[in-house]
Amino acid sequence: MILSSLTKTSLTLIVASFIVLLTQTPSVESHSYADCIDWRFSNKKNSWSDKNGACHGYARRFPVKAKAFAKLDSDWPNRHYQQSRSSKDSLSALACSDGKQGKEPGADETLGKPVTSAYSGKDKRGRKTGAMTQTKPGGQLCIRWPAKNHAVKNEKNQPVTIALSGRNPSKDPTQKQFLNNVIAKLDYKNCTDKGSNTDIWPCGGCFKLPSNLKTGYYSMQWRWKLNSNEFYTSCADINVRAKK
Repeated sequence: MILSSLTKTSLTLIVASFIVLLTQTPSVESHSYADCIDWRFSNKKNSWSDKNGACHGYARRFPVKAKAFAKLDSDWPNRHYQQSRSSKDSLSALACSDGKQGKEPGADETLGKPVTSAYSGKDKRGRKTGAMTQTKPGGQLCIRWPAKNHAVKNEKNQPVTIALSGRNPSKDPTQKQFLNNVIAKLDYKNCTDKGSNTDIWPCGGCFKLPSNLKTGYYSMQWRWKLNSNEFYTSCADINVRAKK
């Protein structure tokens, strides 16, 4: 009886300790990706929430109605693409996910042939893909991404880089080529609508395209550094049209 009582007491203490550990465990680390390439605010709040704006252009083969905002990192295949860390030189990593390579391969974001095919149909799971971004030389674009627990005070604020290819590429640039044409650096922690769940804070940044762009298609890369030699990318295409 004494042993039984001690066993019950020990089990109770173990369970209680486990519960305490669970309640004190910080948010699980998650990884980000570009959610929208052409975000447009519907009012003066400049909020990245779906209640205060809408997306008019997406990353390649982005399933527009697959899951709620910020939940595609747990999709199959997951949306985020972590470039390979097998090489000390991060410039050798694949710039846009092919769904096969990388530390975490992510979804297929290879250049469509024709380029419009990545936006005018369905992804590999049969889900409708989002529209391509339509813009003009010197036009403003606003890109959105989920915070994924990394916009809090104790996280280092690593910038997001936005890079462009040359006009009408037949294949995606290498990572080095993209980095030779960075057109903007954005504040990763520029988030709004901050509730208690730091995973789903909507964040984003706006920038202007070069005014000397010629009409045509351009590949665009969103790239974010989380830790040392740990990079995440999302790729999209933009259709630059002549100014009216």
